[in-house]
Amino acid sequence: MSPLPPSKFVHRPTCYQASRRWGSLRFGFLLCLFAPLAASAQPNLSELAADQKNWPIASRDYANTRYSALDQINAENVAQLKLAWSFSVGVDRGQEAAPLIIDGVLYVAAPYDGPRPNQVFALDAATGELKWSYAPKPDLAAKGVACCDVVTRGLAYDNGKIFLNTLDNHMVALDARTGVELWVTKLGDINLGETITMAPLAIKGKVLAGNSGGEMGVRGWLTAIDQNTGKIVWRAHSTGPDSEVLIGPDFKPFYDWMKGKDRGVDTWPSDRWKTGGGTVWGWLSYDPTLNLVYYGTANPGPWNSNQRPGDNLWTSTIFARDADTGMAKWAYQVSPHDLWDHDEINENVLVDLEINGAQRKALIHPGRNGYMYVMDRETGEVLSADPYETITVYKGVDLKTGRIEPNEAFKPALNKTIENICPAPPGAKDWQPTAWSPRTKLLYVPHQHLCANFKTSEVSYIAGTPFVGATVDMYAGPGGHRGEFMAWDPVKRAKVWSITENQLVWSGALVTAGDVAFYGTMDRMFKAVDARSGKLLWQIRAPSGIIGQPVTFVGNDGVQYVAILSGVGGWPGVVANAEVDPRVRNGALGFTGASQDLPLYTVGGGTLLVFSLGKEATQRFDGVPAKSGGPP
Repeated sequence: MSPLPPSKFVHRPTCYQASRRWGSLRFGFLLCLFAPLAASAQPNLSELAADQKNWPIASRDYANTRYSALDQINAENVAQLKLAWSFSVGVDRGQEAAPLIIDGVLYVAAPYDGPRPNQVFALDAATGELKWSYAPKPDLAAKGVACCDVVTRGLAYDNGKIFLNTLDNHMVALDARTGVELWVTKLGDINLGETITMAPLAIKGKVLAGNSGGEMGVRGWLTAIDQNTGKIVWRAHSTGPDSEVLIGPDFKPFYDWMKGKDRGVDTWPSDRWKTGGGTVWGWLSYDPTLNLVYYGTANPGPWNSNQRPGDNLWTSTIFARDADTGMAKWAYQVSPHDLWDHDEINENVLVDLEINGAQRKALIHPGRNGYMYVMDRETGEVLSADPYETITVYKGVDLKTGRIEPNEAFKPALNKTIENICPAPPGAKDWQPTAWSPRTKLLYVPHQHLCANFKTSEVSYIAGTPFVGATVDMYAGPGGHRGEFMAWDPVKRAKVWSITENQLVWSGALVTAGDVAFYGTMDRMFKAVDARSGKLLWQIRAPSGIIGQPVTFVGNDGVQYVAILSGVGGWPGVVANAEVDPRVRNGALGFTGASQDLPLYTVGGGTLLVFSLGKEATQRFDGVPAKSGGPP
């Protein structure tokens, strides 16, 4: 797979436009010509992440903490937050992206819709002034195979370049200063049902991305691309023979039942692994000391589990891979032979914890199956797995074997409706990322509270068409609420506090050294709560429902800002922003039933909202915390 010709995409600004901006036609074209050389002189990602003014990765850091050491905004003054500026991205679809902020410039990507799908904007982070924008012209047919809205979850940055994944399976590298296109590489095929919605991650001169499309029978993969050339360095499939899954002699899963040759083949019926799902559309983590990349794979296909007997490795699995070669170090299948679409693409938060008196290099994984996993990230051993949501379909996780125990009373039978499936197919928590505070030692978890009725049916595979084999009707779980925001202690293995919400909490979380946690709701509320107690400190009604990822940063004016995209959508929100009939309960793969009333609260939107205390209420940032948010 080689880079496509540059004519496949157009960019804004063009070299001519850049020339006019810089005031000299000759200088502008030289700038375009030598953009890669200029980019190489930029600070690297690790240096940028060390500067708390920036938010250079969608997750803030490689550990996926979404924690900021800034505290100009804190629990004592957050109630004074006001809108500083806003910006329309021009597309009223699901806004799930995390803005990036590098040295006073904010970069944000729009969804894949409208006249300029997946458009990228560079804005002054303090004023909102538009510096440049880039508009790819990709294949609009990708909208027809996108399972769950045409979202993007953000961009990546490294060495002076912005990296964009487009829904139609292309990765684009842009010069971060000018917006000039540097290269474009095709990674997948929409004719097979493949799309890309995840935020890429830059590591050691490469940028990593995975595919979406598990509901189309797509075979999952994670791919590493060279940042300078756009050439593919390695690709690791989620199913199939060891040679294609990149499993070799150094692969050492902790549990015996995952050991053996070509387990990605022999745990499937003949050739079913080729259409077996296991896509990689969630979050990537990286431990520089161990040089390991961590990520989860999605559900097996089809949802009708009767058509794929066996454990179905390596779907619903957490992988640890060598960042240089892609070779697997260990893996752990969270839900063998997944029955309920419980993908495990959720984030893996890398923290060091004291467990049973010993320091462990830990990985916290809030499972879609409803269990909060704490694992040893060096070996893949499960240290604890405790329920954090209502669970009816499992009885627990055996820590000796690592296997989850299904509740046989809920075993799917062909054409039979199984009721009270908890968690529902979106799981106890879907893609919406958590935040970890090293001050409170708590994980802040936005998630849903849904159950479902589930009926399987036979389905045939046709490339590029739905391959599901299930009819689903979702509804609120016990108590009648559909969302929750909670704080979880991974050492005490317990919920510390929680806030229930009528609508889903489908946004990401942010926590700061000011001991403030931020999140949004689908009925248009953006909230700040006390990170220690959960007390509501501030809230504002946004133009549209919030499913984005809040971030915080310092502009060139020395002021701390908090930013979030407003625009309802995603899997649960298409009933409010697309042509989905709310009266059909099993629409949107069953989510319509749980979101029938959402159009009464919100319609689609596409606005970036940026808040601050105002210059008169803050001190200029000089690297020293302006005000303590409380005792560490």
